[in-house]
Amino acid sequence: MVNEIYAVENLLKALEKQHSCLVKSDAITLENCTAEVDKCNKDIAAWEMKRRQLTQGKAMSDIINNIDDNELYENYRKIKKLLEEVRLQKDTNELLIKQGLSFTNRVISILNPSRNAKTYNSYGKVSR
Repeated sequence: MVNEIYAVENLLKALEKQHSCLVKSDAITLENCTAEVDKCNKDIAAWEMKRRQLTQGKAMSDIINNIDDNELYENYRKIKKLLEEVRLQKDTNELLIKQGLSFTNRVISILNPSRNAKTYNSYGKVSR
């Protein structure tokens, strides 16, 4: 579980680096950040598979409740907190990407407007 925490921390760092690339609009570095995020995801998946093999697929919350180990409980809380931070950072990055794409599409539509002739349809609306 400690290795999983380390892997999730690496993912959070990679997502923060991706966020800074998105804010700076640095497309070249952003591509490297995406590869780094993918690598971190694979590492987390590998550690998760090992953990599931050790616990025979049981939920960690059940194991925590059955075993009275303070260190295990603290690690569980830490990884839950880290996962919430990762989820928040991922959502923020996705919103920045969508905002950037929306802006780019608007600029393209302004620079290269539709060349079709505007006509009225049977309802009196302008068709596009």
